[in-house]
Amino acid sequence: MNRRYFLPTLLAPIAKAAVGPKDKVKVTKIETFVLKNSWVFVKLSTDAGLTGWGEMLKDDAKACAAGALEVGNYLIGQDPTRISHHWQAIHRGAFYRGGPIKTAILSGIDQALWDITGKIFDVPVWKLLGGQTRDRVRVYGTPGVNGVSAVKVRVNGKNRLPFKYNEGPQFIDEVVERFKDLRARLGQGIDIGVEFHGAIQPPTAMRIIKALEPFNPWFYEEIAQALNVDVMAEMAKKTHVPIATGERIFTKWGFREILEKRAATILQPDLCYCGGITEGRVIAGMAEAYYTPIAPHNPQGPCSLASGLQLAAAIPNFLIQERGDNEHADLLAKPLPRIENGHRPILTGPGLGITIDEEKLKSHVGEPRPYLTQYDAEDGSVVDW
Repeated sequence: MNRRYFLPTLLAPIAKAAVGPKDKVKVTKIETFVLKNSWVFVKLSTDAGLTGWGEMLKDDAKACAAGALEVGNYLIGQDPTRISHHWQAIHRGAFYRGGPIKTAILSGIDQALWDITGKIFDVPVWKLLGGQTRDRVRVYGTPGVNGVSAVKVRVNGKNRLPFKYNEGPQFIDEVVERFKDLRARLGQGIDIGVEFHGAIQPPTAMRIIKALEPFNPWFYEEIAQALNVDVMAEMAKKTHVPIATGERIFTKWGFREILEKRAATILQPDLCYCGGITEGRVIAGMAEAYYTPIAPHNPQGPCSLASGLQLAAAIPNFLIQERGDNEHADLLAKPLPRIENGHRPILTGPGLGITIDEEKLKSHVGEPRPYLTQYDAEDGSVVDW
C-alpha cells in the first residue's frame, strides 16, 4: 500500500467522529452593561444558546461599553473558540494599539470568549490552559474578614492620606503607629500587604517604607506611579520588602520593562485591563523566567475574580488572589465555594465557573459613579488618590 495515502485514510474516520454540532458555534450578539458602581460587563451570545461574560476597566465605563459594541463589527459571525486569533485581530486591528480603554475592551471580550469556549467543551478554563497546578487558591481581603490569612491595608495617617511631597515626622509617626497597632492585633500569623496606590510621592514613600520595615509588611504595592519605571526600580533597591505593581500596566509590553529593571518582584496584572486571561497567561510565563510570582489585581466583580481564580489554577508562579473574599451574591445565580483556611477551592464549573444572574445584574445598571478629583485641603492643589 502506498504510505502517502494510508495515514490520512486511517485517520479520516477518527477526525470525523470528533466533529460535532458544537464545533460550528458562532457569535451572534454582543451586549454591554454599565453598573451604577461603574463596573462594566460584556456579554457574548451564540447560535448554540451558550453565552459568555467578561468585565472591563471601571474607569471610563461608558467609553469601554461603547467600544466593546464596536468590536461586534468584527466578532459577530466568528467562531468563539479561536481566542488567540481574535486577541490578535482586536489588538492589531487598529492603527493606534494598546492604551487603557482599548486593552480593557479586549480584556472583557477575551474573558467572555474563554467563558464560551469552556462551556462548548464542558470544562473550566484552567483545563484549557493546561490543567491545574494546585489544589486550592489562596486569597486575601481586608482586616476583619473571616477565613483569610492575608490582608491588605492602605497607608494612612489619622485624618488623611500622605499626599504631600515630603511629609513631616509627625505624619510618618501616625502611619507607623496605625500599622504597629494592626500588626499587634492580627499577630505574625497574618500576612499584611501595604497599599501605596501610586498616590504617595517618592520622598514620602521612601520614609514610610523604611519606617514600616521593622513590622514585617508582606509587600509594598504601587510605591510609585508606573509611568516612570526607573523611579520605582531605584526605590525597590532600597528595601528588603518585596515590591508589587501591575494594576495600571497593560499587555506583555508594559510588564517587560518592570521585569527587566526589577522594579517589582510581585506582578499584579488586572485581567479586566491587562489583556484578559490570554495575556495574563503570557505575563505569568514572562514573570516565571524572573522568579516573579503573580497576584492578580481585582477591585471589581465576579468575572474579574473568576478569571483570576482560573489563571491561578493553571500557572506555577501564583502567589495570591486579591479580594478573593468577595462572594458577589448580588450578581451570581449560585454563590462561590466558601473560603477555608485562607483558600478558595478550584472552580470546577464550565468556562469561568460562575453563572451571572442577568436579572440581578440589570437591577444594578445605571449611571456610573463618577471619579472625583482630589484636592489638598490646605492649598487647593490637585493630589493623587
